[in-house]
Amino acid sequence: MEFFSISLEILILLFSVAIIAGFVDTLAGGGGLISLPALILSGIPPLAALGTNKLQGSMGTATATLMMFKKEKVSFEDVKFLMLFAFIGSASGSVAVQFMDTDLLNFIVPSILFIIAIYFLVAPHADENDKKPKISSRNYNMMVVPSIGWYDGMFGPGTGSFFALAGVALRGHGLINSTAIAKTLNFSTNFASLLIFLVAGQVVWVVGLLMMAGQAIGAWIGSHFLFKINPRILRYIVVFMCLGMLFKYNLEMGWVNF
Repeated sequence: MEFFSISLEILILLFSVAIIAGFVDTLAGGGGLISLPALILSGIPPLAALGTNKLQGSMGTATATLMMFKKEKVSFEDVKFLMLFAFIGSASGSVAVQFMDTDLLNFIVPSILFIIAIYFLVAPHADENDKKPKISSRNYNMMVVPSIGWYDGMFGPGTGSFFALAGVALRGHGLINSTAIAKTLNFSTNFASLLIFLVAGQVVWVVGLLMMAGQAIGAWIGSHFLFKINPRILRYIVVFMCLGMLFKYNLEMGWVNF
């Protein structure tokens, strides 16, 4: 999509969306639930929307990851192999999605939005206390992390939350610690996916660069709140935004009429 086909109003809206998405994603994950539907609703084709979302999302997760390392909340030595397996899974998923019918993506978008909204609505609340792991580190690294990475490469929204909840449920991490680790893994999956979409030429640069700035602002603000408030309070915001985008998406596709 060329620059002249995107109005100034849409660009301003997408910049604002990116700030909100970066903030929400840093605290609770699910920023993609806000940014990706917004990109598609702006008229960008599904594959290009996915690629552009990876470009702008990478800035948000990179900012959050740097803040986690800077604040020494996460050690690179502790997450380097997790990041590697996440990278591999995401790259594989991004290659696979290049061969999908875009009409199928139009169906997948609302379906995933609905599933994730219901999941976040009914999923049990995690707490802050570390517990006994339910899966070995090896199995978690080689099976769970690449699988979530594959999902991120294929679609993406909610990946940060999935990493955080997987760390709590399967590795026994406290919610805050798991959320911090999830930021590094989400950056790895975003970066891997972005490389594939760049090679495939599926990035709208004007929109992506503008939203990158918004993501950086939102992630910077969110990283300062992560260790001051309980990120669980944002789960209902994610659900609300998800259902709102789902409703708007159905209206735009003509599946719902009033």
